[in-house]
Amino acid sequence: MIFHYRYLFFALVATATYAQLASQNASSTILRVDNGTYGSAVEEYHYYYDQFPIGLAVSSTGRIFVCYTRGTYNYTLGEVTSTTQETPYPDIGTQISPNSLSNITSGIPLATNNSTGLISVQALVITPATSSRPETLWILDTGRPTVTIDGVSTMLYGVPGGPKLLGLNIANNSIYETFTFPESVHYVDSYMNDLRFDLRPNVTDSGRGIVYMVDSSSEGRNGFIMLDLGTGESWRRLNNHPSTLSVPNVVASYQGLPFYQRVPGLTYFNHLAEGIDGVQIDPSGENIYYSPLTSDYLYSIETKYLRDHTSATAEQAASNNVKSLGQRGGNANGFEGDSNGLIYQAMPESNAIFTYNPTTLLNEGFVRDPRIIWPDSMSIAEDGYLYVNINQLPYMPGFNNGTDLRETPGAILRAKLPGNGTKINSLG
Repeated sequence: MIFHYRYLFFALVATATYAQLASQNASSTILRVDNGTYGSAVEEYHYYYDQFPIGLAVSSTGRIFVCYTRGTYNYTLGEVTSTTQETPYPDIGTQISPNSLSNITSGIPLATNNSTGLISVQALVITPATSSRPETLWILDTGRPTVTIDGVSTMLYGVPGGPKLLGLNIANNSIYETFTFPESVHYVDSYMNDLRFDLRPNVTDSGRGIVYMVDSSSEGRNGFIMLDLGTGESWRRLNNHPSTLSVPNVVASYQGLPFYQRVPGLTYFNHLAEGIDGVQIDPSGENIYYSPLTSDYLYSIETKYLRDHTSATAEQAASNNVKSLGQRGGNANGFEGDSNGLIYQAMPESNAIFTYNPTTLLNEGFVRDPRIIWPDSMSIAEDGYLYVNINQLPYMPGFNNGTDLRETPGAILRAKLPGNGTKINSLG
């Protein structure tokens, strides 16, 4: 019997020990614990209850504009009007209604070609007032909404006129400039994801400045799209260059769980795949930093190679001058930049925002917080804060067999920049 009691004793001890090890309450542990936070204090600035956001921009006076990809959403561009509310901007009449987004032709899922109404806005940037241009909200409309066809969520193909860039004078809330793109620049399956501006008069012959946009399409050819704001001419660079392409078969990890994309109507899983996404120009205007979403690598190129659209060797020269800056510690989404030259990178796998310092050549943590569940677009304001949209993207219906696992509210969070950093105004 002593033999049996001894084994019973050891079994009880082992069971108790296992129970201790299996417990997820680490509040009383003597071990080192990752509390999920570091960096500047993160403030909850705005809550989204009606529509989950994608892009945002903050004006010189603190007005906040936000956009939402379409959709069933009633509007795609709004202005924050209170802590919990947004309103269609500049008005509901400018927004194409959800039932007018598509133009199915001979079974081909085409989007509307409306060049004046807002179809599906992906990104926003505000440039400062100059002697020749008002403080402007730039609106990047992909022209590619997602609708449901025969029970399957389908992103419509872009038709010339639909994908566009609009300039809006925020002083009088009116659109004063519209640019569209030829099929040789914006392909039917392109997806314009983000944009950056250099409005200095010496960067183009027209003297009106240039826009650098990125085509992140998960279906088509990735690369840069440039637009001369004086002539309206546009062109592409680094078309399907390896630095612009998604890494195949990536299994990212969000909130500690491996992620697979489970698209409604399909019996198998997909890997999230998106090309060049984050993009940021430095305060000198001479360098652009960028990265595909599903890649751990950060790249840069001198902007002169992207601006060249007349030399016979322009594409090869751009390809030859891409710089790999190495791995940063995970996939990255949207980028931003401050007056000190730091490049901010939204890091959804880490619930964090990293910086890349071109002087030290290091990627470093800026903020990390459990509330940062899919940091998306960021906007640095003149008040010295970085504002970031939180939209819980991995939990959206299109990734989870049609089930919406997001929990309201979404949010705008903000954190104070280091080193008295502020918005880049040197390129205006």
